[in-house]
Amino acid sequence: MVRSLKNPKKAKRKNKQAKKGEGSSSSDSVPSLPAKVWQPGVDKLEEGEELQCDASAYNSLHAFHIGWPCLSFDMLRDSLGLVRTEFPHTVYCVAGTQAEKSSWNSISIFKLSNISGKRRELVPDKTGDENSEMGSDSSDSDEEEEEAGSGTPVLQLRKVFHEGCVNRIRAMMQNPHIVASWGDTGHVQVWDFSSHINALVESNSDLSHGASAVSNQAPLVKFGGHKDEGYAIDWSPLVPGKLVSGDCKNCIHLWEPTSGATWNIGANPFIGHTASVEDLQWSPTEPSVFASCSVDGNIVIWDTRMESPAAATIKAHKADVNVISWNRLASCMLASGSDDGTFSIRDLRMIKEGDSVVAHFEYHKHPITSIEWSPHEASTVAVSSSDNQLTIWDLSLERDEEEEAEFKAKMKEQVNAPTDLPPQLLFVHQGQKDLKELHWHSQIRGMVVSTAADGFNILMPSNIENAIPANDA
Repeated sequence: MVRSLKNPKKAKRKNKQAKKGEGSSSSDSVPSLPAKVWQPGVDKLEEGEELQCDASAYNSLHAFHIGWPCLSFDMLRDSLGLVRTEFPHTVYCVAGTQAEKSSWNSISIFKLSNISGKRRELVPDKTGDENSEMGSDSSDSDEEEEEAGSGTPVLQLRKVFHEGCVNRIRAMMQNPHIVASWGDTGHVQVWDFSSHINALVESNSDLSHGASAVSNQAPLVKFGGHKDEGYAIDWSPLVPGKLVSGDCKNCIHLWEPTSGATWNIGANPFIGHTASVEDLQWSPTEPSVFASCSVDGNIVIWDTRMESPAAATIKAHKADVNVISWNRLASCMLASGSDDGTFSIRDLRMIKEGDSVVAHFEYHKHPITSIEWSPHEASTVAVSSSDNQLTIWDLSLERDEEEEAEFKAKMKEQVNAPTDLPPQLLFVHQGQKDLKELHWHSQIRGMVVSTAADGFNILMPSNIENAIPANDA
């Protein structure tokens, strides 16, 4: 149960490149040895060595901040296209701060445009000139990858005052201008940010302006019925306006929409846990079913139609269950991340048979802080941890020695990949401190955004296909 940031500090603008990636090298010279895959928690840096970002591992990678660090954020659906593959990209987000003083907090609604990147083949078709220098400056590499867009992303920001730190924030999928926030004051608030989003949409400025003045706005609803602050909150993907919120006292409240701006909030909470409710997820197929996870180590499946709504209780982990994610492309799959660094995948069809775990990973050694299934690939999940790693996994993969040998031959270099890495591990992203939350962009294949104590990263790994599959409708 790792929540708050340690000694939050307001980010300052500086032109210093963050250290990221998987290669280690001397800070004084280019290493003469082949590049080596860096294993956090296993490999150690020698004196004078530092981690450096391998830009070739990304189709796009940008860092930015909005001032105070944010524990939580959410992507906003937009009207720029349901499936976008061409750079430069534009994204809209909403985020809540954890400022040094309670009165300094706000909710930020922001637009990030001119996100540049590269379009390239996953494996080059030709070997190129053996005598050419390795690196992105090679003239041969220009034929294999194409830079799309240029310059730095443009950040446009609007801020609304929020009483206290924002523990978690979520935008309604069907109406993204409606946003719910969980505050450390013990209140759940629902906001209408349509005017701010419309202003950002209509703005054509090519200049960043992150120092926006904080405006005051009254929420649509301010609910104080929880007995303590909380972190768990989720909008229904099936019923517009339907919401659940859970607190640190083990209580869950159901919000039923009565109009576009009012809710009927159940006075009697759902109680099925013996400790703090950490996360909530609605079923992607059943409008009355949701899941909750808790510090008590359990996951509970709820059905609001039943007289006893706690339909099933699963002993999920030996430690606190911090986060869960319900797969919207394979609705029988539920992922969960624990305080002990493990994460598991369950097939909910197997609950009655006892053991529903179909995959369990112990790669991370520190608490899992966020987990989310890809909205485009049913077998792909992204995970962040307090070990400052963001990892991406494809559960459909198995080790294929013949394929690995063919790949090495085609690349004409020794990969030097550790043999003990799980074959399902697709990508490791580093460089952020105190990672808290990640989200995929539902309209841009392969794009992940993450938040940490030192700001946001937006990344598109080069080994994740971001083109539209040929058999897609």
